[in-house]
Amino acid sequence: MNTNRKSALRASLVIGFALITVIASSRLRADSGSCGGATIILPFNDVAGNLFFCEIAEAFFSGLTNGTTPTTYSPGQNVPREQMAAFITRAMDQSLRRGSRRAALKQFWSPTSAALGLTTLGPPAASPVLVESDGADLWVANIGNATVSRVRASDGKLLETWTGATDAFGVLSAKGLIFVTGNTFPGGSLYRIDPTQSAGSVTTLTTALGGFPRGIAFDGARIWTANFGGGGSVSIVTLNPFFVNNVTTGFAVPSGILYDGANMWVTDVGTNPGRLFKLDSNGMIIQTVVTGDTPLFPVFDGTNIWVPNSGSNSVTVVRASTGAVLITLTGNELNFPVSAAFDGERILITNNVDSVSLWKAADLSPLGSVGTGTGASPFGACSDGLNFWITFQGMAELARF
Repeated sequence: MNTNRKSALRASLVIGFALITVIASSRLRADSGSCGGATIILPFNDVAGNLFFCEIAEAFFSGLTNGTTPTTYSPGQNVPREQMAAFITRAMDQSLRRGSRRAALKQFWSPTSAALGLTTLGPPAASPVLVESDGADLWVANIGNATVSRVRASDGKLLETWTGATDAFGVLSAKGLIFVTGNTFPGGSLYRIDPTQSAGSVTTLTTALGGFPRGIAFDGARIWTANFGGGGSVSIVTLNPFFVNNVTTGFAVPSGILYDGANMWVTDVGTNPGRLFKLDSNGMIIQTVVTGDTPLFPVFDGTNIWVPNSGSNSVTVVRASTGAVLITLTGNELNFPVSAAFDGERILITNNVDSVSLWKAADLSPLGSVGTGTGASPFGACSDGLNFWITFQGMAELARF
């Protein structure tokens, strides 16, 4: 292209952009103001000179509000309750999305496969159950071969395998250590691993827990376990000095346990429908919540408790502050749900019949389900804040999602 043609093209583009600008400004009559020394232009024509112009700009650009019409914000208009609800939920959604590790790493997509990466933990007989993140690595209890696997979260590499954890089931990361329940009977076992040491045999802390301990949690000082057998109990373990207190009153067949920052909550599958118990600091039941059938391993999202009910193919969502059941979720391909996990934005439920189901924690809306392949048998789940991690019990694998 010769110089004259280039000049003509450049001139036509400039004229075109100028016309677009003139037309847009004449139609929109956008208001402008100064915020932090920069000139900010909004599409509204009723906010110029407003004392809160910069706050209005921030609300608009963050997606909190789009105004009352494409060209008006109506700054003096009253806000009805339904609009306030919309503002609050948008603010929650924005804070969850923008504040997550996934957002920082540009992972706004949702996987279409439940296995972005697979780590083989051992022979199929290893039968991995529950999994926990310590912030850097994943720790997996393998009930079938009495081992605990340590997997690096950054690349899914199997780092080491600890032995001697008979019937390993639940996993807890606390006080810089890893604690594992041993699903043994009549006395349940509690094992300890020091991640700073070379892999070897786990340390057995006690075999005096209630029978068949499964879920495990920590309240900042003591370890709690939910014990499935022997009539049902909850064990409270004081570490220094070491002491085990087994509480049996009111329990039938406890399974999962979690701490919400104030109280322990325990699922109990001993009745139909099942129960979710709120406990006081001594392990006594102070509130009973009716769930679906066979409630297993729940998760707390900071506000609500999500309880997967394997026997009724449902998820009970409970407000932790009151114990009120908000909703019982069904559908979304729930099929023998076992474990719940929370990544700061989404809830994942493992379905032992080869799939996972997801919901948005903020408004409980379903995000769909993803198949895991025949024979995977998803069981445990956790999040490291970036990815979900799922144990494939049928294949002795840990899947990154």
